[in-house]
Amino acid sequence: MEPQFDKKALRRRILELRDSLTESERKRGDILVSEKILGHQWYYSAAHVLLFASHGSEISTQILLEEALKSGKKVYLPKVEERELCFYRIFSPADLVPGFKGIREPLGDTERYPAAPWLEQETLMIMPGVVFDVRRNRLGYGGGFYDRYLAHNPWMRTIAIGYQCQMVESLPREDWDIRPGQVICF
Repeated sequence: MEPQFDKKALRRRILELRDSLTESERKRGDILVSEKILGHQWYYSAAHVLLFASHGSEISTQILLEEALKSGKKVYLPKVEERELCFYRIFSPADLVPGFKGIREPLGDTERYPAAPWLEQETLMIMPGVVFDVRRNRLGYGGGFYDRYLAHNPWMRTIAIGYQCQMVESLPREDWDIRPGQVICF
């Protein structure tokens, strides 16, 4: 069987599972993942937090976004520019507008995240995904946006988040796939 076909079928199956979660299962996962991140040493020591605006049935990043802003961290969200991710600083959830594929993103008129290795201890990226496995492999939506971004910033601390139904025993992996530093799912 062709690996790409397997990935598409697996994405479909996991997205159906994620879409079928009840409101109470979602809320529980949202709260538990947020509490785990907010208590994490990488979050505590980060001055810069790169988040994503949750979309559709993704685990909610609303609590993380509000808490990071309230605690004075510099918060950046991705904007797709010419098939690449660029992270721009936001000061409020109201700074986000519908963008690529309807996903909320910054306008791109504020400070751009200055990706640099000397910011390693000060930066944490929280990233989405469709499927994760026990070896920290991550399968995204198929665009390769985060893999390309992290290929240029391999020093960055990363945590991928999702619901427990998104975890599988093993994922197919390509040479260009970048594993997050940690995966947290509830």
